[in-house]
Amino acid sequence: MAKVTAKSYGTGRRKKSIARVFLAPGKGNITINKRDINDYFGMETLKVIVRQPLTITETADKFDIMVTVRGGGTTGQAGAIRHGVARALIQADADFRPVLKKAGFLTRDPRMKERKKYGLKAARRAPQFSKR
Repeated sequence: MAKVTAKSYGTGRRKKSIARVFLAPGKGNITINKRDINDYFGMETLKVIVRQPLTITETADKFDIMVTVRGGGTTGQAGAIRHGVARALIQADADFRPVLKKAGFLTRDPRMKERKKYGLKAARRAPQFSKR
């Protein structure tokens, strides 16, 4: 593991959310849109999702993370941040790649909202059937 001195950058995406993640050597502070992670995410599960790449690489207290995220909902944003953090960690130290790849944090989740089709009320929801 190399000693990291410069800032690292990673872009993460999930559903409609896009996260720009900056990693710098520090004490483990996570700032999202100029707010602390505890203020930004209410649910504990979302905070765990964001910290997963740091936990698996055992670098939770070695980096400060500054994130700008926009679009989508809270779950999508948490997934986008996780993706961005994993990419930034690889840029910081290439030795983390096999661990993060095996955990699946480098793969962009392709699932998106299905579009609404004509003749239907939603993507798959058909109008109620009536015999008469």
